[in-house]
Amino acid sequence: MSHTHTNRLIHESSPYLLQHAHNPVDWYPWGDEALQRAKAEDKPILVSIGYAACHWCHVMERESFEDEGTARLMNEHFVNIKIDREERPDLDHIYMDAVQAITGSGGWPLNVFLLPDGKPFYGGTYYPPVRAFNRASWKEILMGVSQAYQERRTELDAQAENLTQHLVQSNAFGISQQNGDNVFTEENLQQIYKNIMQQGDRKHGGFGRAPKFPQTFSIQFLLRHYHYTKNEDALQQAMLSLDKMIYGGIYDQLGGGFARYSTDEEWLAPHFEKMLYDNALLVSALSEAYQLTGAERYRRVIEETLSFIEREMLSDEGGFYSALDADSEGEEGKYYVWSIEEVREVLGEDADLFCAYYNVTENGNWHEQGHHGPPRNILRVLEPPESFVKTQGLEPEQFGLKLAQWKRQLLARRSGRIRPLLDDKILLNWNALMNSAYCKAYAATGIEHYREMAVRNMEFLLKVFQNGNGGWHHSYKNGQAKMPAFLDDLADLVQALIHVQEITGEGERLVMARELAGYIIEKFGEEETSFFYYTNREQYDVIIRKKEVYDGATPSGNAVMGHNLLYLSVVFDMPHWKDRSAQMVSSLGQVIIKYPTSFGVWASLLQAHTRGTPEIVVTAQKIVDWRKQILAIFIPHRIFQSTERPDDRFPLLRDKPVAAQPFVFLCKNYVCHRPENSLQGFFRLLETV
Repeated sequence: MSHTHTNRLIHESSPYLLQHAHNPVDWYPWGDEALQRAKAEDKPILVSIGYAACHWCHVMERESFEDEGTARLMNEHFVNIKIDREERPDLDHIYMDAVQAITGSGGWPLNVFLLPDGKPFYGGTYYPPVRAFNRASWKEILMGVSQAYQERRTELDAQAENLTQHLVQSNAFGISQQNGDNVFTEENLQQIYKNIMQQGDRKHGGFGRAPKFPQTFSIQFLLRHYHYTKNEDALQQAMLSLDKMIYGGIYDQLGGGFARYSTDEEWLAPHFEKMLYDNALLVSALSEAYQLTGAERYRRVIEETLSFIEREMLSDEGGFYSALDADSEGEEGKYYVWSIEEVREVLGEDADLFCAYYNVTENGNWHEQGHHGPPRNILRVLEPPESFVKTQGLEPEQFGLKLAQWKRQLLARRSGRIRPLLDDKILLNWNALMNSAYCKAYAATGIEHYREMAVRNMEFLLKVFQNGNGGWHHSYKNGQAKMPAFLDDLADLVQALIHVQEITGEGERLVMARELAGYIIEKFGEEETSFFYYTNREQYDVIIRKKEVYDGATPSGNAVMGHNLLYLSVVFDMPHWKDRSAQMVSSLGQVIIKYPTSFGVWASLLQAHTRGTPEIVVTAQKIVDWRKQILAIFIPHRIFQSTERPDDRFPLLRDKPVAAQPFVFLCKNYVCHRPENSLQGFFRLLETV
């Protein structure tokens, strides 16, 4: 296929950048060439940030970046840079903060205007091609910014300076340490619980109003809170949230896997993109829920979701791809929705029962403005199967077989449709999150394949992401790793190494986790506050080094490091690492307590410090069965090691006998109990600590 235009993005590997490689806009990737040209020609820089699965990014490209007249304006007045936010989250964080400071809101596509030195002075998100939705048109914005740059340069310089100073100051949290207050109290845990529940939707599950995100960190806090307090409301809200998601349209009822978020309160209409990290975090939460409750539906959804991941997002080398687009054939959700006629055509006489179960109607259950085709249905379950079979007078086993058959038939039909685009870059932090999810799924279900997948993926990550000079990369595609690793990459990798050690007993993984944590402290740490910067100290192409603490769509690297340091401090008897972890929580204490739905991973870390961490060691010449049975139990915040041979590298394993007969050792808060040689005895003992 021949193209009228080709720009510099053609040499990139990011699917998002490649989508723009044939725009008439003279796009540059972020780098010296573009920045030097802006300085040489004294032109403002337009930085446009998005990602491959972003619906409104596609819309703005179609309307503006593919338009010859708009492109002429952009090329004449600006140096234009395209950034994939998933490849360069460091730049995205900086310029997103700037746009939020300017406009009060943010999102993607993100369009921000910079001085030639990289300092931002103006920006926004989506702009329509003509004035609409109370928004100026993109051309008006371009002309207004260009004119201001020519005529009011001094004003823009001052604005950019102020904005950059604002970014620096907002980065200075944690310096005023709150050592006066002890945040590690039962009262504070109760307050966190209350504040999460205040946000809880008691009818539809989840937290807050539409749009609704999975918020797995809040769910996990509630599961752990229930474990400690036996507060039934905590468990009910956690289960309600998971149940409403797994029966809702946000979950792909046929193929497994979760979409990004729901546009409504009842989880019906998702934003249809499927991200690797969402599915990783949901599998982790579902694994904990299954350990705690034994509810078979959680096991089923773990299995279906990981089947989807392996079917659609697994590379031949053992890495996981990033995302599936929301759109296909230029229409959001087209791949996933059904008309009642098509269901009847595929399922014949079974169609009525299928439609009753999955809420498929003649008029459709999803109505969007501007849609002119047959009425569309998103598959969702309004009545759980246990009660549906009673209502319909069906045998549960027979209904289960029918369900499986219907799914096979409709998936076969769906596979003939044009598929959404796959974003096939492989990111270290998202892979590490999925690796931890596989470890947790193995722990919860005992399915050996999940352990094998975690081990294989870890081998892949260690092989391709190290840069040969002791450092690490962030992104990998087509046999090449690039971009320096960020805090999240390495913090999540340390966490995954810890989890792999738990399911395999391989002490080398812990040694590597400790070495990597030391590297993070050296390259990313800020000693005076105990926190970590997002970028390493040797990366120079950002205007400031940011510290990220919010637990948003993915856990904050700082919060994950807090957990890692606590765990490793016990394993290697390094109390200063435990102190550093506690210092981080203390510094943020009041905001964690006040806004726990934005600091969910931190809230669990505060819980771990307050409640203490059980230390569990299993020794035996043959250990697999005992290890599996202990992993299957829900024990929040525990340290777990197992060994089949004496190993003096680890304080918890030192001087422990290794015999044919298995032994379990349990310590907590500097007190050890006598070794148990029966699992029943160990389980009874667990209830007392």
